[in-house]
Amino acid sequence: MTERVPFSPFLLVADRALVGDAAGLVALEPLEGPGELRWRADFASWSDALGARDRCRERSGQAANAPAAPYQFLPDPVHQYLLRTGRTSFGGLGFDELRRLALDIEVLTSEGHEFPSAARPGDRIVAVALADSTGFRHVVRGDRLDEAALLAECTRLIRERDPDVIEGHNIFRFDLEYLESRARLHGVALAWGRDGSPLAGRVARLQIAERTIGYRRYEVSGRHIVDTWMLAQLHDAGTRDLPGFGLKDLARHFGVAAPERTYVDASQIARELREAPDRLMAYALDDVVETLGLAEVLAPPYFAQAQVVPFDYQSCTLRGAAAKIDALLLREYLHRRQAVPLPRPVAPVGGGHTAIHQQGVARPVLHVDVTSLYPSLMLAGGIAPVSDALSVFPELLRHLRDFRVRAKRGMRETGDPAERAHLAALQQSFKILINAFYGYLGFSGGHWNDFEAANRVTAEGRAVVGALLDRLAELGATPVEADTDGVYFVPPPGHGPGDDEALLERLANTLPPGIQLELDGHYAAMFSYKMKTYALLDARGRLLLKGSAFRSRGIEPFQRQLIEELVRALLLGRRDEVRKIVDQRLEDFASHRVPLKLFARTETLQESVEGYREKVTAGQRPTSAAYELALASGRAVQPGDQVSYYVVGRTAGVAVNEYARLASEWDPARPDENVEYYQAKVREIWERFRAFTEFDGLRPFVEDPTPESQLSLF
Repeated sequence: MTERVPFSPFLLVADRALVGDAAGLVALEPLEGPGELRWRADFASWSDALGARDRCRERSGQAANAPAAPYQFLPDPVHQYLLRTGRTSFGGLGFDELRRLALDIEVLTSEGHEFPSAARPGDRIVAVALADSTGFRHVVRGDRLDEAALLAECTRLIRERDPDVIEGHNIFRFDLEYLESRARLHGVALAWGRDGSPLAGRVARLQIAERTIGYRRYEVSGRHIVDTWMLAQLHDAGTRDLPGFGLKDLARHFGVAAPERTYVDASQIARELREAPDRLMAYALDDVVETLGLAEVLAPPYFAQAQVVPFDYQSCTLRGAAAKIDALLLREYLHRRQAVPLPRPVAPVGGGHTAIHQQGVARPVLHVDVTSLYPSLMLAGGIAPVSDALSVFPELLRHLRDFRVRAKRGMRETGDPAERAHLAALQQSFKILINAFYGYLGFSGGHWNDFEAANRVTAEGRAVVGALLDRLAELGATPVEADTDGVYFVPPPGHGPGDDEALLERLANTLPPGIQLELDGHYAAMFSYKMKTYALLDARGRLLLKGSAFRSRGIEPFQRQLIEELVRALLLGRRDEVRKIVDQRLEDFASHRVPLKLFARTETLQESVEGYREKVTAGQRPTSAAYELALASGRAVQPGDQVSYYVVGRTAGVAVNEYARLASEWDPARPDENVEYYQAKVREIWERFRAFTEFDGLRPFVEDPTPESQLSLF
């Protein structure tokens, strides 16, 4: 069913003279209140609104996205429509009622190259696997169709299945870019839109925590595109518990991997296509089914947000929580015909209470969490943006909190599994939004930001956590680490599982009104290494590593594997095994028993070879082994290509960029990896952990303990 509705795009301006004589202006409405953007200008068409935006830019000398610009233009027509009308997406629809289609491609890489590139004529798509939420499963096979016919058949099937949502793992940064490039090469139109329009993309960026992800954002008219790789990034920003972002790791982590699924090494795609094409197609189908399952785990909270905030579903997966809060505030101000303030200048904001009190191994450990600490402080203390003349900010926060409470209650009371899943998605989506209200105060692009209010929140938060630490010590507990809104601690002597509620009550007695506590973690052991870097072992023996020193993706795989082995040994009370593990790894390298995949490093080229050369010549960046190998290979490379390499030579101190070799050149019959270089990395890890093998239990934190003795080879 298609619905046609009237739509008048708009701009917000501080001075009516900016748009008073603009072409296509149909209304210029004054807005009440103290906000700087006090006029709403409506236009006859989207092109007229774009022309007015350009006129405002020329007359004001400021870009549309500049915080201090005396005008505001929202570049998404769907977002504008939802703001003006108060409508949202998928009203009354459950996630299980969506028609979802997952897509995954397998590609052939030309001989002599390690990683695929759609720009190479010899590379091509050899399979497009499709699976949808109705049970449809199909692989468009490149061993039976040429690439142009494969692309055309893929398009036919997408239009035939008519999904609301197209899902993929890293679909924005790989699958769609590859499909678009190859379709352009063959002159095939990827007419996936419900109106027959083609797939369209533009350059975009997504900020997740401290990381900025560049990607090409694709749109399909009438459908939404959801990337499970990006959903995993968003999930990990809050939990920091994912083993990696590859589909296989995530499928195992979230329990959606089929026990009998097919695995194929990516480097063997060409051989599988020649010798076992059915096996390759089974692998592609298993991948796409896992993608569908992964989306079912990660996507529902964002689908629930799309039913609340004035962004479409796809945008909800690609916009930060602060932007969504700004949109909620903006919708209400426009509905009440109130002027909109300009964002306030950026100012420093103090952080939360973070401290490490003990290091070593603690047994057992509890975690006490202040439930929604910052939102609770804002509601209890009436902390809100000074520019929020209508008090919409606290109204929204209170409404979302109460709605979440009702959703959690409904989860406990309902006997319908589908209803429980729907309510779980709702409460999780509201939790994400509620916890972002504090961050919104310090959001540089927020119209109602308030850095002074943000500082007040963090100051009161530090006081609450400080009081909690003092009370734990008074009760005989041993605080191990505190981080913003929670504390890991060893319970008082004699504490048993049945004493949790009594302990919580005694802790809460000293806290301000409106602050609630929960014991949200019980662990058999905790290894405290340094601030925000620790490991937890639960009662089922599962290990959770937290902190970049343990989980950095910038180290070789064998280092991550070794760290996990050493930490587990310490948590299990097997201090004497730590040195044996290290010695065994040293011997493994000496005997060339470590597989290439564990010591090879893979890097993605972030800029062009020309740009790299210019920066090295100008002294703006050091030489890079990955770029030097790419240059020496004589291959045509471009940003986004990956280079996998290892280090040769005989001493630990070699210059990596001079002794690096492509991983494809490593010969297992004549291994030439630099044993001393990799053994030195093993010893570095030993030096980091050796001090913890010399005592049992906990001791007061000491910054970077450096032992005196050295490790022998065996």
